[in-house]
Amino acid sequence: MGLPREVLLRRLANELQRCSGYIGSNIAFDTNEAVFPMEITVNMVNVPAYAKTGSEVIQIKDHRYKVVIGHEYPYEKPRARWETPIFHPNIMPPEDGGYVCIKLLDKWSFGSTLLSFIKAVEHLVGNPNSMNPFGADVCMEASKFYLDNEAKINASVSFGEHRCHV
Repeated sequence: MGLPREVLLRRLANELQRCSGYIGSNIAFDTNEAVFPMEITVNMVNVPAYAKTGSEVIQIKDHRYKVVIGHEYPYEKPRARWETPIFHPNIMPPEDGGYVCIKLLDKWSFGSTLLSFIKAVEHLVGNPNSMNPFGADVCMEASKFYLDNEAKINASVSFGEHRCHV
């Protein structure tokens, strides 16, 4: 059993107000018009990631996904569906379902918020977990791409005449 409707709508209004402050634009929410499942469209701008067109992998910075909230929220975790092209080990492209694999969803609790979820998705886009991809072919291919192209660091330390390489 979820929260009473009035309490749920007040909580969502407060959470959406916090999200509006973070994203820098107002999220319109009328508690009198609310129906469940509720969909929130999130647009991310200037968040680097990749998309694949044919055999070419290109960098993209603009993304869109939907957060779907049911009437059992916050006891029931929201669902996310990706809507724009992406080449990512943890996010299926829209044509494959657009599912988002994020640990926050596995650990969702009553105290979790939409803002923490939006921030976690933003972090995931730029910091994929290539060691734990979705089993879909495109996600496995993206995992290999990220692993083959990850940043490498080479450093050395000097102690007088002695030099150590890392």
